[in-house]
Amino acid sequence: MKPDIAPRLFAYIGGTLRSNKCVLLDAGGMPDHLHLLISMSREMSASELARVVKANSSRWVHETYPDMSYFEWQAGYGAFSVSFSGLKDVKDYIDNQKEHHRGMTFQDELRLLLTKHKLEWDERYVWD
Repeated sequence: MKPDIAPRLFAYIGGTLRSNKCVLLDAGGMPDHLHLLISMSREMSASELARVVKANSSRWVHETYPDMSYFEWQAGYGAFSVSFSGLKDVKDYIDNQKEHHRGMTFQDELRLLLTKHKLEWDERYVWD
C-alpha cells in the first residue's frame, strides 16, 4: 500500500464497514499489510467481512488510481478478537506500526502471535 493513499483507503474501508453494520475503530499499516480494528456486526462472519472489504477496496483502488493496476490483496487474512479493556493497547499498536516493525517483520510477528496463542498453522498457506 502506498502511504499517500492510506487515509483515503481507510476512509473508503470505513464506509464499506458502515454499510455492513460494522464500525472501523482504527486503521494503519505498512506497505505489505494493514491492520483494521473493527467493531463487527453479529450478522456477518469474519471471512465474509474480509471478502467484502477486500473486494470493494480493491475495486476502489483500481478505479481511483489507474496507475495501481498491479494492486491486490493477499489471498488470506488474520482475524483476532479483543476485549473492550484491550482496545487502547490495540489502537496504540496499530498507530505505531512503523516503529514496531523496525525490530520485527510482519511475518515473524504473526508467527509469534500464533505460537503465543498455541495456534497451529502451515507456512504453505499463510503467505502468498
